[in-house]
Amino acid sequence: ISVGKTRPAVRDLLRLQRDAVLTLDRRVDDPVELYVGDRLIARGELHELEGEQAGQLAVRLTEVANLRSGL
Repeated sequence: ISVGKTRPAVRDLLRLQRDAVLTLDRRVDDPVELYVGDRLIARGELHELEGEQAGQLAVRLTEVANLRSGL
């Protein structure tokens, strides 16, 4: 699942410490993408589960690729 991307400089990566935060190029409510290898096979939305699984994230698929013609 691809939630977002960032391209920090190597020098910035080397300075990271525990609890550091890397800002991604997407917002929480933006679509996420599901890949198998390098192939995009679906898009979806992040959801936080409730009940016994509270705090865990899940992806609700909103668009699935036709494996012959793509997404």
